[in-house]
Amino acid sequence: MAKDTNKEASRKSRTERVRFKLGRRGERLRLTVFRSNRNIFAQIIDDRRGITVAAASTLDKGFRKKAGESFGRETAREVGRRIAERAKAANVDRVVFDRGPYLYHGKVKALADGAREGGLDF
Repeated sequence: MAKDTNKEASRKSRTERVRFKLGRRGERLRLTVFRSNRNIFAQIIDDRRGITVAAASTLDKGFRKKAGESFGRETAREVGRRIAERAKAANVDRVVFDRGPYLYHGKVKALADGAREGGLDF
């Protein structure tokens, strides 16, 4: 059981380390990513007000991914484009990218690239 606890503690530690490095920038909202084995989620969060301004995921209605199917980098890029679209609708154009405990590699990088293509600045 200690092994699971160490995994959880390590994951939490990585997340806190990344968020500490981002700092509490008042002028920029935070684009955060959560990745599971089958889906990827992105949210733009206003930490000062404690609200989610925009969100997108592979579970959105009308998304081309089939139920139960895993996702790839192109799917993650599409989620990035969608979050950028929704951010622009909410008058958000500058964010800070919070990768959480994940490496900036593969699907997480593809999501960030898609958001940049969509017009977000970070």
